[in-house]
Amino acid sequence: MDSIFHEKQEGSLCAQHCLNNLLQGEYFTPVDLSSIAHQLDEEERMRMAEGGMASEEYRTFLQQPSGNMDDSGFFSIQVISNALRVWGLELILFNSPEYQRLMINPINEKAFICNYKEHWFTIRKLGQQWFNLNSLLTGPELISDTYLALFLAQLQQEGYSIFVIRGNLPECEAEQILGIMRVHQQQRPRLIGEDEAQTIFKFDLFIEQSVRATPRK
Repeated sequence: MDSIFHEKQEGSLCAQHCLNNLLQGEYFTPVDLSSIAHQLDEEERMRMAEGGMASEEYRTFLQQPSGNMDDSGFFSIQVISNALRVWGLELILFNSPEYQRLMINPINEKAFICNYKEHWFTIRKLGQQWFNLNSLLTGPELISDTYLALFLAQLQQEGYSIFVIRGNLPECEAEQILGIMRVHQQQRPRLIGEDEAQTIFKFDLFIEQSVRATPRK
């Protein structure tokens, strides 16, 4: 699965990782997303100013922090939506009654974006297979067609907001390669924190064993 682009978590830049993993390339940087957020903030400011720049509501609005980004690297759904609009892509709320009434089988979609407590991640079909491209994982996680619906239902139960991606995703190497072959995954990727914790545990265990094995003088 080396052909699959998978950005791993850095700081709180999960929105950037989510978008780039969806588009399969380094398409967006924090500067790009900050620019979109500032533009949205300015549009909101102008709308508030229409009610009068001397109004209490306008002064209160100016004192509030941005709802589209913060210093940690979080970006809002509005920022993500505007970023995807550049590529002609649209977000549709998977959880909405309107979408559920369409009774579309999830395996017939192209990708999903999921959000819970300011964490964003992508689930995308590449070739004929689905992959969890969560930036908190050490690598892409293969999801079977039969498990996809169960996985989405589990995310919903955990409180996730799920958005369906509609539109033509840009071409990528992984799509071309996995379009003519299928991959198998013998070992699922770990969460990055778990992987680091296990590495530290093995290192500590090695040191302890080495100390015990060292003959005393």
